[in-house]
Amino acid sequence: MLKIMALPPFPVSTFKVCCSSSQLQLNQPHLKHIQNSGVIACLRANSKDLAIKAARAAISGGISVMEIVMSTPGVFEVLQCLVQDHPTMTLGVGTVLNVDDAKIAINAGAKFLMSPATVKGIIDDVQGHEVLYIPGVMTPTEILSAHDAGAKIVKVYPVSALGGTHYISALTKPFPHIPIVASQGITIDSIGDFIGQGATAVVLSDAIFNKEAMAQNNFDVIYQLASLAASQGKEAVQWKRSCMPD
Repeated sequence: MLKIMALPPFPVSTFKVCCSSSQLQLNQPHLKHIQNSGVIACLRANSKDLAIKAARAAISGGISVMEIVMSTPGVFEVLQCLVQDHPTMTLGVGTVLNVDDAKIAINAGAKFLMSPATVKGIIDDVQGHEVLYIPGVMTPTEILSAHDAGAKIVKVYPVSALGGTHYISALTKPFPHIPIVASQGITIDSIGDFIGQGATAVVLSDAIFNKEAMAQNNFDVIYQLASLAASQGKEAVQWKRSCMPD
């Protein structure tokens, strides 16, 4: 039986940098929603039914931005179902690797697309549309190249292998004008650290959709984890904005 412990408020002392005002210049509604949330829930499941039930539990817990990973069976049907039930949510598809899948996802109602690498064809395809593309990057060169190609926000992946919060802090210094999402291996109790060090948002997968809970269809645990994650994300975002100069 999984037990969920309430997290104490993260200490202000953990925050070492404040983002520049240019980081919060919002160009489209889905980007604004991600910046306001601070958390992108990443859902992968071994069946369409499980995916829908787990997503609903997370949404009930307060998650407002969610990606459904391409490996989930019936991923586009899951997306369509959730879009129909929650039309104002920012719902997207993750691990999109080619333009064909990107187009299907957009037709299914995706408001954003995410990749582990930068797929230039997708960047080109979404230009002029409200759909937000979040390409995966690792290095400063990749960040700048993706931004110059038209990406309004990038995903640093795999962030834990690259140095975690220290790496995010180092990247945001030369690129304060480029919103960065941190992804891979992030826990709920480290949300504040990542956002405090300059990340616009974090991607949480197992931290919300716990593997044991998913295997046991324990949606109460998913609800509790989602609630903790959503509150931590919003609190971190509010703190970061409060430290910005008027």
